[in-house]
Amino acid sequence: MSGRPSLRARPGAPHARILGVGGYRPARVVPNAEILTAIDSTDEWIRERSGITARRRAAADESVVDMCVAAAEKALAQAGTTADEIGCVVVATVTHLLQTPSAAALVAHRIGATGAAAFDISAACAGFCHGLALASDMVRGGSARQVLVVGCEKLSDMIDPTDRGTAFLFGDGAGAAVVGPADTPGIGPVVWGADGSQADAITQDAPWSALRDGGTDHFPTLSMNGQQVFRWAVFAMAPVCERALDAAGVGIDELDAFIPHQANLRIVEAMAKKLGLPGDVPIARDVVDTGNTSAASIPLAMERMLAEGQAPHGGTALLIGFGAGLSYAAQVVTLP
Repeated sequence: MSGRPSLRARPGAPHARILGVGGYRPARVVPNAEILTAIDSTDEWIRERSGITARRRAAADESVVDMCVAAAEKALAQAGTTADEIGCVVVATVTHLLQTPSAAALVAHRIGATGAAAFDISAACAGFCHGLALASDMVRGGSARQVLVVGCEKLSDMIDPTDRGTAFLFGDGAGAAVVGPADTPGIGPVVWGADGSQADAITQDAPWSALRDGGTDHFPTLSMNGQQVFRWAVFAMAPVCERALDAAGVGIDELDAFIPHQANLRIVEAMAKKLGLPGDVPIARDVVDTGNTSAASIPLAMERMLAEGQAPHGGTALLIGFGAGLSYAAQVVTLP
């Protein structure tokens, strides 16, 4: 034997960027007044604490996969891409209520991405930014020429409508992005991590096995320590944003948009202040009438800012997702 064989490497693109973005918002609008029928609160309190006036809720027969497909088709159309050009589908979600098969595999089949790799990631509200980082690496590494990343949640399945701390926050929806090759960098280096020591700050209040074993008398729902999450998001995430800017070589005054996870308006505005964001940089405020849609919130906010002219096509935006885990991911991107 003359020696070990030399392995071939698949060449990738020099860089990656977002080619198109699309969103899906369920038709049903749920104002604060409807939330107040089940919790002891007021419209004024909800607005003061979160900035939220309304949120969207999916129909009973509308699934995570249905919403993913609707958002994906819009993103593909904006990117000028057909489904058979997609080499991988990544779905970020914590509300696909099947352990298997993955939502991504079902989405790939539904949109006609025949033969594409497909998998889900569970990073809650940071999921879309995690998916974007993986997609960029796949395109540059040569394992997929184009990648579809979808953030989608049907949080209405996981909310206790009588929980005063969470019932008013969450909404349903999906946002998608197509990532493909580029001649110049369009997705900056990701800055990401997790702090498992605070995992109990946002959690499912019982495991699925508790339903089988009689350990709970209700369907498991989301539980959150709001004050703990607020402190962590505002004080720990601003430095992450700064590291993402440094990694991309972009100054804060060079941004055309700041698109953080739409946790609630108080967190968004407090983070911008902590970061020292210049007053002329537009900030995503989609949470006001969409609610907190977890993994879907950043692509939904991005689509809205572009559609309404709040941010320019081809502009530079800072993204940061943060949530249960406690997980986070941030990167600077060129907007499609």
